[in-house]
Amino acid sequence: MNDQVIIFDTTLRDGEQALSASLTVKEKLQIAYALERLGVDVIEAGFPISSPGDFESVQTIAKHIKDSRVCALSRAVAKDIDAAAEALKVADAFRIHTFISTSTVHVQDKLRRSYDDVVEMGVKAVKHARNYTDDVEFSCEDAGRTPIDNLCRMVEAAIDAGARTINIPDTVATPSRMNSVASSRRFSIAFQTSTKPSSLCTVMMT
Repeated sequence: MNDQVIIFDTTLRDGEQALSASLTVKEKLQIAYALERLGVDVIEAGFPISSPGDFESVQTIAKHIKDSRVCALSRAVAKDIDAAAEALKVADAFRIHTFISTSTVHVQDKLRRSYDDVVEMGVKAVKHARNYTDDVEFSCEDAGRTPIDNLCRMVEAAIDAGARTINIPDTVATPSRMNSVASSRRFSIAFQTSTKPSSLCTVMMT
């Protein structure tokens, strides 16, 4: 078992979604420098496809940060992943973080797809991101409300497709449910039965 602690900071991406939070490119770079000095391993710098400003921020941070790995977010869509890679390509090494909704309500009402389709989309996204980097993170949006068997199926498929980090986010704040997921034997087995060695994959719960 690898006991290394990896610090992943999303202040510049998720943090900016806080009410009244709005940062300039210069301010984001200053924060990135501070995170680098703190020894943060991975800095999620933004969501490049979302706006020209976010693209510029990610690109600027990727150009200047050397001691932390810079990460960009993308939906499980090829154009998002391409934009993330384009913004990050100035970095020596980088991470692409792609995600898709996995809860029943999101799959039915937001994506309007079957769960088979969602798994296929997730797999294609991870494989596409791997064309740019071997450091690919995959998130199951609204994991807390995702049936455990569906969640594990998606996790297994993402690992097999090449994801190096799996994020299980508590999107709608259901801590008791997340505790159940984390302690589930089925969830643990998901990391042991995939075709890729589980020692090559990191799991995060946010």
